[in-house]
Amino acid sequence: MNNLNDPPNWNIRPNSRADGGDGSRWNYALLVPMLGLAAFRWIWSRESQKEIEKEREAYRQRMAAFQRDLEAKYHAVISENRRAVAHLSLELEKEQNRTASYREALISQGRKLVEEKKLLEQERAQVMQEKRQLQPLRSAYLSFLEKEEDWQRRARLVLKEFEEALAERQNIYCSLLLPRGRRLEIEKSLLVRASTDPIAADLHMAAGLTDIFKHDTYCGDVWNTNRRQNGRLMWLYLRYWELIVELKKHKGVERAILEK
Repeated sequence: MNNLNDPPNWNIRPNSRADGGDGSRWNYALLVPMLGLAAFRWIWSRESQKEIEKEREAYRQRMAAFQRDLEAKYHAVISENRRAVAHLSLELEKEQNRTASYREALISQGRKLVEEKKLLEQERAQVMQEKRQLQPLRSAYLSFLEKEEDWQRRARLVLKEFEEALAERQNIYCSLLLPRGRRLEIEKSLLVRASTDPIAADLHMAAGLTDIFKHDTYCGDVWNTNRRQNGRLMWLYLRYWELIVELKKHKGVERAILEK
């Protein structure tokens, strides 16, 4: 059987039968269409083979292009994944370093807190010990303070009485109607009490009274009815004596504690 790619076989021999010319004519009549069909089949086979080879080549090229594109995408994905992995590895390393730093900081802070707690406990123990040691001294201080405050209250009562007497004396001094003799009686009474009263004597009030009687000549206006607006020096002395009382109270407590 002939291959389709092979050219048709033209070696056709006429029938050699002894029937003469009729048989030869019929054979040649059939031979012409058969030769044309064989030539057509041969031409069509070659063209078809060319188309097939062309399509095969085109298919190979498309497949090669597709494979190259796929390989390029594959390498791109691999590269992107590698970059992502490298980035994640770097971030992970940073996070691990940060975590390690935090851990070290926490450990250091914990040690510091433990040390501070120990110091606070030591200081608390020391304070409690000092408190126990100072408890008797505190009790003594409160006792001495109470005594000195009692003396202070009595001293303030004395100063209040002197203040009222001095205000009356200054009012008489500034008045044009009240008798001068009454003022002198008040001055004499105040000087006697300043010399005999223990608290007044302790404050050395006699010298201050003498200074007031001699130099305090200030008076308010003519129509003044408020005694506290008369006199200046007397009010300075009264304020001075109040400060002396406060100072003596604290010095009395300090002296009592030191002597104890």
